[in-house]
Amino acid sequence: MVVKQEEKETHKFSSHNPKLALVLSIIPGLGQFYNRRFMKGSIFLVLAASFLIAFVDFLNIGLWGIFTLGTQVGRDHSLELIIQGLVSIILLLFGLVFYYINLRDAYKDAAKLREGFSIPSLRESFHNTYDKTFPYFLVGPGLFLVIFSIILPLGFMLSLAFVNYHLRNSPPANLLDWVGFDNFVSLATTPMWQNTFISVFSWTVVWTLVATTLQIALGLFLAILVNDKRIKYKKAIRTMLILPWAVPGFVSILIFAAMFNDGFGAINRQIMEPLFSMSIPWLTDVFWTRVAIISIQVWLGFPFVFALFTGVLQSISDDWYEAATVDGANRWQKFKAITFPHVMFATAPLMIMQYTHNFNNFNIIYLFNEGGPAIRGQNAGGTDILISWVYSLTFQQQNYSIAAAISMIIGLIIAIFAFFQFRRTRTFKEEGKIY
Repeated sequence: MVVKQEEKETHKFSSHNPKLALVLSIIPGLGQFYNRRFMKGSIFLVLAASFLIAFVDFLNIGLWGIFTLGTQVGRDHSLELIIQGLVSIILLLFGLVFYYINLRDAYKDAAKLREGFSIPSLRESFHNTYDKTFPYFLVGPGLFLVIFSIILPLGFMLSLAFVNYHLRNSPPANLLDWVGFDNFVSLATTPMWQNTFISVFSWTVVWTLVATTLQIALGLFLAILVNDKRIKYKKAIRTMLILPWAVPGFVSILIFAAMFNDGFGAINRQIMEPLFSMSIPWLTDVFWTRVAIISIQVWLGFPFVFALFTGVLQSISDDWYEAATVDGANRWQKFKAITFPHVMFATAPLMIMQYTHNFNNFNIIYLFNEGGPAIRGQNAGGTDILISWVYSLTFQQQNYSIAAAISMIIGLIIAIFAFFQFRRTRTFKEEGKIY
C-alpha cells in the first residue's frame, strides 16, 4: 500500500511545472502554495507583506532624498536625506535577497516534486530548514553590526566626497548638490589644493617609509644584539628596552613635545646649548620638526618590533649558524642568508601593518605640534600627513567634501598597498619554503 501511495504521489506531480512556480512567486509565497508547501508559503507571504507595510514610506522618501538631496530649504536636510537614502538602499538590498530566495526556493521545490521527491512533513521541513540556516542565524547579528557600524558610515563618507558640503553651504540653511568628481578635480587642478596635496602626500610617503623602516631596523639590530650568547643579563635588558612600549603613547608624545620646545625644552637648554652652543628651532622650522617627530616615532615604535623579533630569533636553530660557520660564512652572510629571511618569513604581515599604521598615524602628528609649523601658500602644516590634514579640513576649516575626497584617496592607497604586499607574503610562504 505504501509503494502504491508513493507511486500515486509521483504520478500526481509528474506534470508539475517549475517555471509556473517561478512565475507565481512574483508574489512571494504563491509559488510555495503551488508546490503544496503551505507553511513555507505563508511565511514568505507574511514576511513580504510586513516588509512592504513597514518600509514602503521610508524607502520612498529615502530613495527620493538621496537622488535629489532635498528641494525645499529649511524643510529638507540634505545630510539626513543621504543617511536615510543609504539605509533605504541597504534595506532594498535585503529585500532583493529575500525575493531571490523566494523565487529560487519555489523553482527548486517544483523541480524536485516533478522528479519524484515527496513533500516533507512539517516536522521534516523544520529540521531541514534548521540544519541549513543555523550557521546564518549565528553570522547574522555580526553581519548586521558590520553593515550599520562600518559600511553605512563608510558609504556616508564616500557620499560626501561627491557633494558640495563646506562651511558656507551647510545644511539645513542650504541644500547640498551632487557635484560628481569636482572635488577630486579641484585637488588635481586648483593651484592651492594641488600644491598642498602634493606637498602633504609626498611628506606622508617619506614619513611612512623613513620612520617605519628606522624603527624596524633599530628593533632588529637590538634584538640581534641582545640575542647574542655573549650578552649577560638578557632579561633585564629586554625589560628595559620594552619599557617605552609600556608607557601610553600620548603621554610620551606630550613629554617629548615639552622636551623639544624651542624656548624651555630640555633638548636645547640641557644638551644643544651647553655642548654645541646652538639652539635648534624644533617647533618652528619644518625640517627640524620633521626630524623630531621621526625620532620620536622610532622611539615609540621600536619596542614592539624588538619584542617580536626577539621571539623569532630564539626559534632559529643554532645548528644552521654552526653549519654556516663550517662553510666559512661571515657574520653578514649569516644575517643575509639565515637571520633576515627567517625574521621576515615570520613577521612580514605585521611589518606591513607597521607601515600602514604609520601612514595614518594621527596621534604623533597632532599631539606634537598639531601638524605645524605653518607654510605660506598652503592650508596644511609642514608636518601634516594626509590623515591629520583631513582632521584639519573637517574640524577647523569645515571643508567636509574635500576632506571626504582625501579620505577616499587614503583608503584606496592603503587597500592597494596592503593587497599587493599580502599577496607577496603568500608567495613568500608558499609550500613552507624560504626564498
